[in-house]
Amino acid sequence: MSNLTQSTTLPQQNNQDERGNEQAGDKTISQQQIDASNWLPITADRNAKWYYSAFHNVTATVGAGILGLPYAMSQLGWIPGITVIVLSWLITFYSFWQLVELHESVPGKRFDRYPELGQHCFGPKLGYWIIMPQQTTVQVASGIVYCVTGGKSLKKVFELLIPAWGDIRTTYFILFFICLQFVISQSPNFNSLKGVSLLAAVMSCGYSLIAFVASTIQGTKQHENMSYGVRSSTTAGQVFDILNGCGTIAFAFAGHSVSLEIQATIPSTPEKPSKYAMWKGVVVAYVIVAFCYVPVAVSGYWAYGRLVEDDVLISLDKPAWLIAAANFMVFLHVIGSYQVFSMPVFDQIEQYLVENRGFTPGRPLRIIARSLYVAAAGFVAMCIPFFGGLLGLFGGLVFSSISFYMPCVMWLITQKPKAFSFHWLTSWVCIVMGVLLAVLSPIGGARTIYMQAKTYHFFS
Repeated sequence: MSNLTQSTTLPQQNNQDERGNEQAGDKTISQQQIDASNWLPITADRNAKWYYSAFHNVTATVGAGILGLPYAMSQLGWIPGITVIVLSWLITFYSFWQLVELHESVPGKRFDRYPELGQHCFGPKLGYWIIMPQQTTVQVASGIVYCVTGGKSLKKVFELLIPAWGDIRTTYFILFFICLQFVISQSPNFNSLKGVSLLAAVMSCGYSLIAFVASTIQGTKQHENMSYGVRSSTTAGQVFDILNGCGTIAFAFAGHSVSLEIQATIPSTPEKPSKYAMWKGVVVAYVIVAFCYVPVAVSGYWAYGRLVEDDVLISLDKPAWLIAAANFMVFLHVIGSYQVFSMPVFDQIEQYLVENRGFTPGRPLRIIARSLYVAAAGFVAMCIPFFGGLLGLFGGLVFSSISFYMPCVMWLITQKPKAFSFHWLTSWVCIVMGVLLAVLSPIGGARTIYMQAKTYHFFS
């Protein structure tokens, strides 16, 4: 690794390299050298534009979770459902801003990965083990859910356009999605995915629009006979559904787990820090999120009431060509989303293999390591394709921490805002709500999976 030559400190600061390296603090020399290489996917290319941030964040946020929002509404009801969605948008928008600011909160140093920021806040060992397992779980869980979503969406396309193929097992469609990921996962770094990510972002807007329009049309025909009560008829069932619904909504705001990694691809100088370009992209992305989430959630629940499927596009069936187009857009979108969430995992795996196991950086390592990961995530997806339950379980279990309250905790530790000031109060409100979500909603998700598993056969 002696040939690794670049620095992870800010570019155009050659006279400050020694100080920047001293400020690296929590990292060993070998870690700094690995980060400095042009090989690891996160730090290999720092030439991204602000609009790369916009469509990477749209791709990361407006994903499979949006399709479950009408289902979450059916578990919560009109007013609680809309309230939770709006509050989640506001809280995660604020915590996103905190992460963008914290990326370069130490002069001359960039926290290119979420665990690095955790090490700065909580200490080298504790910080790593607080953040790394949570972030990795978010990204792996997203990959699993996107495999399920891609397979089910592609199956729906064939059911609508080629009914004779509709009896093919969902497992085979998931397997086809996985095979595509074996190829695309060989993209060397984040910026090499910009075309895939842009296509995914456009597709997310496209299927959101179709879901809204088709649900609205369907709702005008049948809303008079529609029941809008919550799904369960028992008190215990309603409680579990509320918990699962909150977790599903939390899953829909998952972009924070890759925010620092996305910002790491943007160039930065003392005169023009990366936070300006990154925040511009985040604002654009969150405006798009707002215009996608609320219309889809409201129209889907309005059209199908408490009988809406956990993937709203599965509920839609007319006109067949339009719904098939929407499902194909979902299929294309989750191809990109899978890669955006997997790239930090690839980075972590490859860094570990080189730094701790002595493997040589290169294409053979990349092919083997990434292929094994894709295969493992795909196998789990084929075993447990419980879309709605997975959203609730993972959404509450770790997504709420990474997106809702962990940025606030790190902000309080590093920035030390004055007691009862705006940032102090807002951070504590987000922390309390996020912790409650993390503790309670996985219970609902686990019950949903249990109920669905009663009638499920593996590899069906």
